[in-house]
Amino acid sequence: MHLLIPFAFCCSDGCAAALPSLRLPHLEKLLSRLTPMPLDAGDEFSLSPPHERALAIALGLPVADGLIPWAAHQSQCPGAWGFVTPCHWRAGAKHIAMSGAALPDFSESESQHLLAAMQPYFEEDGITLRYESPARWLAHGDAFDALATASLDRVVGRDVKAWLSRASSATRLQRLQTEMQMLLYNHPVNDARLARGAPPVNAFWVSGTGALPVNWTRAANEAAPVVASALRQAALQEDWAAWAQAWQTLDATECAALLHALHKARPVQLTLCGERNAQSFGAHRAGYLKRLMNIIGHQPPSTLLEKL
Repeated sequence: MHLLIPFAFCCSDGCAAALPSLRLPHLEKLLSRLTPMPLDAGDEFSLSPPHERALAIALGLPVADGLIPWAAHQSQCPGAWGFVTPCHWRAGAKHIAMSGAALPDFSESESQHLLAAMQPYFEEDGITLRYESPARWLAHGDAFDALATASLDRVVGRDVKAWLSRASSATRLQRLQTEMQMLLYNHPVNDARLARGAPPVNAFWVSGTGALPVNWTRAANEAAPVVASALRQAALQEDWAAWAQAWQTLDATECAALLHALHKARPVQLTLCGERNAQSFGAHRAGYLKRLMNIIGHQPPSTLLEKL
């Protein structure tokens, strides 16, 4: 059993202020009984956040920054793929920010109507769009080969300009972005959304780009980690009271279940991910004295989390 927890800590004054009051007894017991593995160190400016790197490593996928081929993995098809996410950009005086992680009140019908309108423009550039869900489409084309892109989790609520690809290979997508903004401005779907007070779809974001390695196959006995997504929404919205509450619920459920599995002598692994680093812990055989020293000398969870 491998539990992977994204957004365990964030580089925010509000998150740092919420951390000392957290009471996470099951996590604390886990940390006192598990052995830390080598740290996956990075920074908050990487295109691929630590939780995506950790998941890619567990699945045997490439971990080049911005080129973890999530869309190709989702499609299970050869060639270069990417995710296209319909989104709303808010224009400010000095920046353009992406709104929430998901468009509110965005139906399957609306998403498919917009995909149909946008598809011919993408096809002119050799990109095929395939509907997957209202919030995400699959895209296939050479434009995504070796094109590093920022994860959606890096961009939500932030200035998109800081995360746009400046590679020469991104020129086609930049032109498409401008064309789609013009197309979407007076589209009937957006007219209807504005009429009911919903934000219009005025842009798209590309992520998860790249191709699967040749002959890549996932081992039949390889179990994917359990990714605990409970902290994501609150973290992206910078609602640190909700984040702290979600952490306590996560501790009482998934962390408690992992601790129970550890008590049953089952193989377990815990991976905690912040915005910079990922730290994994495993259950390894150790002598009595070492186990005792781990229990006596362990630090509170807050000390470890703030280093992520």
